[in-house]
Amino acid sequence: MTPLRAGILAAMVTLVVDQASKLWLLNVFDLARRGAVRVTPFFDLVLAWNIGISFGWLQNDGQAAQLALMAVKAIAVVALAIWMARSHTVLATVALGLIIGGAIGNGIDRLAYGAVVDFALFHIEIAGNTYHWYVFNLADVAIVAGVAALLYDSFLGVPAAKAP
Repeated sequence: MTPLRAGILAAMVTLVVDQASKLWLLNVFDLARRGAVRVTPFFDLVLAWNIGISFGWLQNDGQAAQLALMAVKAIAVVALAIWMARSHTVLATVALGLIIGGAIGNGIDRLAYGAVVDFALFHIEIAGNTYHWYVFNLADVAIVAGVAALLYDSFLGVPAAKAP
């Protein structure tokens, strides 16, 4: 399999798994009706509608702000796709596919619901205080994994070892 095909496959699998998880949680599991569902002592399923960008930054539900976010996301996906098409390593190409698939998945949410569907919440209790991580979804996981893989490939991958 060529690196480009691997990247495209990573993007498609990410998109399908992300959207399937969200549709199942919203329409079959009915997370909105159930409220917070404790899965483990440190992980809950909760429904959060993120109208901002990563980690809930820039919260704005105005139509102009949403259109601006979608335009930036579309430009980013096109730039990443060009990078992916020119990439020569499987790791970098798959990483870019993960990022593209996650970005498109969250973009579909914005178009369909006006916000991104987030549902995964990790938390820990220390000395009677509960600390929560940001609520996220599988597209976010793919984006973070893709960025981590790009960083690894940039600094420790084969091409980086050959750089002067």
